[in-house]
Amino acid sequence: MRQILFSASIALVVSICLTPLLIKLFATRGLGQEIRLDGPRSHQAKRGTPTMGGIAILAGIWAGYLGSHLIGIRYDVEAPSMSGLLVLGLATALGVVGFLDDSIKLRKQRNLGLTAAGKYVGQLGAAVVFGILALRFPDSNGLTPAGRHLSYVRDYSAVTFGVVVFLLLACFLVVAWSNAVNITDGLDGLAAGSMSFALGAYVIITFWQYTNACATTPAVGCYHVRDPLDLAVVCAAGVGACIGFLWWNAAPAKIIMGDTGALALGGLLAGLSMTTRTELLMAVVGALFFAEILSVLLQIAIFRTTGTRLFKMAPFHHHFELSDWAETTVTIRFWLIAGISAAFGLMLFYGEYLAAVG
Repeated sequence: MRQILFSASIALVVSICLTPLLIKLFATRGLGQEIRLDGPRSHQAKRGTPTMGGIAILAGIWAGYLGSHLIGIRYDVEAPSMSGLLVLGLATALGVVGFLDDSIKLRKQRNLGLTAAGKYVGQLGAAVVFGILALRFPDSNGLTPAGRHLSYVRDYSAVTFGVVVFLLLACFLVVAWSNAVNITDGLDGLAAGSMSFALGAYVIITFWQYTNACATTPAVGCYHVRDPLDLAVVCAAGVGACIGFLWWNAAPAKIIMGDTGALALGGLLAGLSMTTRTELLMAVVGALFFAEILSVLLQIAIFRTTGTRLFKMAPFHHHFELSDWAETTVTIRFWLIAGISAAFGLMLFYGEYLAAVG
């Protein structure tokens, strides 16, 4: 528990202190966000707001994770695990894809960066490398960071994937979650605040898996997860970094995380869902992100088939803005949805444990 608190605290301090330095640097160099012309008119006032704040989020996460391990040496804490490093590696790789996308937008002064094909190549490449490595590095109990089974709260042993199918699943999860968080990042503070709830729930989930791990506490209802405590440290670092960034990103935002942060955080959710054996549960904990990307898919499908629009604008947080909700009202209410979905996911997680031991 001490290491988890260290991780969150270090990430918070680094993120909250580094972000204003980025604001000053990007503002001096005129590196400001371009705003889509077909969006809500109120957003045009945000043109020129410094972007690529995701750099501070990633720096905070890495600092929290590595710093907690360095401090933990005196408490005889284990070295960084393959599970933790793979999840952070996936998030960082997607952050690089996002950084390239943001850089092109700034250089060409437009709202479009990488082509869709270019972005997908980056996302799929990161997913394949992660998937291949996640099936390697067994520990002393034969557990690898990820497993070739469908999972809800734990693996369904009756549903086993071949390596190719698992890699396809990894690609789907990485593309889906990274794009879902990226789409959600459309209002000041929305993505950072919502991620804090989802990652906060996973701090509890991974710590519970650690205290009830089959490797150390073999009993009915125990969990076969390779490095649950280290994953809790990763989650705590994510929470701290998001809250630190939110200090400057809350309305009116002084900086935007950009694709650099949004794709990285989406990769964090995808990696955690696989390494904790909770792919299906993540859809509940991160229900807001799921709903946001679903709103875009429904808008496209219905418009192409009927010629009508389901929402005034997708993703659907813009629908409420165009329905005369204030931006801060939409953000706060969506935070409530994110908090409720995270709490509901925790209830499902604990309910499954009670059913298993009862």
